Amino acid sequence: MQVAGSSALITGGASGLGEGTARRLAAAGASVALLDLESSPGARIADELGGFFVPADVTDPAAVAGAVAAAAEALDGIDICVNAAGVAPAHRTIKRDGTLFPLDLFEFVVRVNLLGTFDVCRNVAGVMATNEPGEDGERGVIVNVASIAAFEGQVGQAAYSASKGGVAAMTLPLARDLGSIGVRVLTIAPGIMDTPMVGGMPEEVKESLAKIHVFPQRLGRPDDFAALVQHCIENSLLNGEVIRLDAGARMGPR
Repeated sequence: MQVAGSSALITGGASGLGEGTARRLAAAGASVALLDLESSPGARIADELGGFFVPADVTDPAAVAGAVAAAAEALDGIDICVNAAGVAPAHRTIKRDGTLFPLDLFEFVVRVNLLGTFDVCRNVAGVMATNEPGEDGERGVIVNVASIAAFEGQVGQAAYSASKGGVAAMTLPLARDLGSIGVRVLTIAPGIMDTPMVGGMPEEVKESLAKIHVFPQRLGRPDDFAALVQHCIENSLLNGEVIRLDAGARMGPR
């Protein structure tokens, strides 16, 4: 599928990897809709890109269904979906003072990162199923976002790793489920990226994180991620795969 002339829905599109993806796809000729929280700068960014903003909380099924329907109407269909909405709070299972990992926090992380991703996928798949098939019978492409924490979670990342591990694990089953309607499903597992999640860290901390990378020893950029998203969209033989984007990094326990 070519990005130019396509319609793309990007969740978490108002910041970080989602915003970088929205900007790249729009520059490549796609019509874009950004799904993000009402409180986000999504409306402003959508205006900059000549696109649409569909506010929603991905943990609210009714809001997700409404936002996907609104995006499909505004874009006259959805050809591409990139699920970049996510959270990454950290907490040890048992802290040194004996405090247990709050179960409601664990549930929240899973609801945003895993259930929210799947909910958007199922709603978008319903829209894509009605698309006219293109080359090779293709009707759509879904790109989800996991993390290398899905494979090498660090101290305090039990919830985050569980949620992103779930995203990685459902990639192939989703691709198999949706192959019959001509929809491909891929997952990108980024390493340490220069996004708002690490933006507030001191420069010396960022430099130490960059050194975890084998080569190049720099933080990943949103456009690095967006470039891979574009390749996933345009290479029709890619399907059912989890792709690491981490400069060869392997995370230690801390």
